[in-house]
Amino acid sequence: MKKQFVWIMTDSTRYDMLGCYGFPDMKTPYLDAMAARGTRFERVYTTQPVCGPARSCLFTGLFPHENGIIGNCIALNADVRTLGQRLSENGIECGYIGKYHLDGGDYFGNGVCPEGWNERYWYDMKCYLDELPNDDARRLSRRKKTSMEGDGIEAEFTFGHRVADRAMKFIEEYAGQDFFLTVSFDEPHGPSLCPKEYAEMYRDYLLPDTPAFHDTLENKPLYQRLWAAQARPEKARRAPEFLACNSYIDSEIGRVIEHVHALLPDAVILFTSDHGEFCGAHGFDHKGPAVYDEAARVPLLFEGPGICPGRVLPHTVSHADLPATVLDYMGLRIPNAFTGRSLMPVLQGGNQEEDAHAFIEFNRYERDHDGFGGLQPMRGIVTDRYKLALHLTDTDELYDIEKDPYNLHNLIDDEAYAAVRNALHDRVLTWMNETRDPFRGYQWKCRPWRTEYTPDWDVDGWTRQYDSDPGEYRQRDYDTGLTMQEASRFKRK
Repeated sequence: MKKQFVWIMTDSTRYDMLGCYGFPDMKTPYLDAMAARGTRFERVYTTQPVCGPARSCLFTGLFPHENGIIGNCIALNADVRTLGQRLSENGIECGYIGKYHLDGGDYFGNGVCPEGWNERYWYDMKCYLDELPNDDARRLSRRKKTSMEGDGIEAEFTFGHRVADRAMKFIEEYAGQDFFLTVSFDEPHGPSLCPKEYAEMYRDYLLPDTPAFHDTLENKPLYQRLWAAQARPEKARRAPEFLACNSYIDSEIGRVIEHVHALLPDAVILFTSDHGEFCGAHGFDHKGPAVYDEAARVPLLFEGPGICPGRVLPHTVSHADLPATVLDYMGLRIPNAFTGRSLMPVLQGGNQEEDAHAFIEFNRYERDHDGFGGLQPMRGIVTDRYKLALHLTDTDELYDIEKDPYNLHNLIDDEAYAAVRNALHDRVLTWMNETRDPFRGYQWKCRPWRTEYTPDWDVDGWTRQYDSDPGEYRQRDYDTGLTMQEASRFKRK
């Protein structure tokens, strides 16, 4: 049996933008059919709700603060290896077609194929723009909405259609061998271009009126009130182009899925999105430093041989689990530095861990642009029942998801939740230490509501060096210059 993995993803598709997640107004027939044939994960969270950092974890297995992409327009650290590198060095052909966002260039990328990926099939958004005459490129302006204004957008013009075409050719060429193929659509991210028949689908549609649209932000961080003050939530809630493009890209995904079914009987298909989109919920636009579901929660579907059909898994999952899943599927060792766990045992019928959790962080929206709140250091954890968000320079947040599913009531100072809050806090601090978070320090420990901690210049007093894998260079011990024996060790004074 061949090992063939087709990873399909979009940009900005939050979990409730698929019909199969219980939202029939959303027209996504191909992805809904995929969910029926395979397994759907109900509670999945990105590692940082903004494009580049979110993708950085998906393709390295390391959180943004570990791999260097702490915001958009920042490149991976030189010593960080992608899935393409790890798989190709084991004889597995790797293709990446579509939006990348990990090369440190602007939004569109630099058009250069990174190590580990098939250069003939490399096609990021710069490659797409280079194909277009200037007059056509102007149609992509985010300052001009064209899908709803009758400018005659044809499917063949869109980035998504061209990505799907190339993915189908890759599938045809490598159908007889092991491979890992990423098909990365920019859609439905703005400018949300799509053919007019889709643009008409949501012309008069208004997103359902949930309590999240009436959040007063009382007892919440200052940055959220500043964010809401400049947003236009009443406009964001009516998003005909965005929702139309979401339905359109489902059709392009359907072309790829049908090609897989026709040519690759052994293939596993994954679908997810990098993050969500607020669309006016909580008074916000776009995405950013928050653990709210509208931005941080995403869809996740699998189908293929051995994967349980029609199954819905209810417990929390992190995007950090997906790189480990790919390596496990390919029969490769999961690196020491990965904190994510393979989902393959669960996909093949095993029980999902009930005490599961997902860590979410935020650092900066992007390097190039001012705005978006500037520096917003956040570290958070989500479980099936609770959410805790630590905001280093602002008010922290705690929510009881069971009692408050729309996260309206901040319980951070509620003593009835002190034991839960402190236990979650300890888990976040441990995670920051174990992942060698470069921003860790006593400030994250000494929160106004956690009075037993006192500031200490030595913080935890440990040295934590990179723990390499077998066959990799082993760092030298800083104190002795000899080969490091223990990567994490208490400092001897």
